[in-house]
Amino acid sequence: MRSFLFPLFLSVPVAALGAPPPVAVIADPPADRLHPAAMAAFVIPAQDGALNAVMYRAAGVGPHPTLLLLHGFPGNEQNLDLAQAARRAGWNVLTFHYRGSWGSPGRFSFANCLQDGATALAYLRRPDVVARFGIDPSRIAVAGHSMGGMVAARVGADDAGVIGVFLIDPADFAAIGRGFVDPKKRAAFLLDEVRGDMPPLAGTSEEAIMTETAHAGRSLDLVAAMPALAGRPLALIGTTRGFGTMAEAAARRAREAGARHLDAETFETDHVFSDVRIALAGRLVTWLAQFGR
Repeated sequence: MRSFLFPLFLSVPVAALGAPPPVAVIADPPADRLHPAAMAAFVIPAQDGALNAVMYRAAGVGPHPTLLLLHGFPGNEQNLDLAQAARRAGWNVLTFHYRGSWGSPGRFSFANCLQDGATALAYLRRPDVVARFGIDPSRIAVAGHSMGGMVAARVGADDAGVIGVFLIDPADFAAIGRGFVDPKKRAAFLLDEVRGDMPPLAGTSEEAIMTETAHAGRSLDLVAAMPALAGRPLALIGTTRGFGTMAEAAARRAREAGARHLDAETFETDHVFSDVRIALAGRLVTWLAQFGR
């Protein structure tokens, strides 16, 4: 197992991201005519709703390591390029929409998103699902972007069977809520992060989102999840124009908790990694390689 130990959070300018990416990021693998790669869309049952899901199945007979990939709030950037790269690298990838988002039945809330992440993880371990998609249930990792990073951290922290967690500019809602003591920060979050993102969501409101953020507790505290993740491979990839300081704070806590397999860096880009998508996919594929294929 490859180990990473960074004494400082590294800042990576775009110009320094020019190393050749892993082959799986930029090239298709040889076709497997007997066991080709495939995609399946289906619905995962959930409490008082359902999760519209897609499985990207890797080529080959399997069993395959599998990545649970969680999008953010509301999910405008779904990171499906990362899903495709991981699949080319030999991984199954499960993506889904949380209850109350993008047509998934139910009511959207951050608390429900945490439940939905755990529900999807449990789904991947069902014997019928393992058989259908050729899943190796002993090799399931979780990755998430923004709010999905918070969900991934909590799901991984609560489940010791998750082999590793890859967090992409994760959002710390407890930290954001604490910042509401400053009215300007509260107003900025409402105007910049919430108001324009409501259309794909159901069963919620601006007021409900703001109230849940203001009262976010330990389950939505990114830093609080770090001790439970410190003993496993953990990646914290921040951005200079996004939530990078939250990733940095989480990385510091992970080190304090004794993390010895920590990959921590900051990309000089925006919150959705607009101009470094190949580099981001390369980081993910390289990180996944430590678990085999």
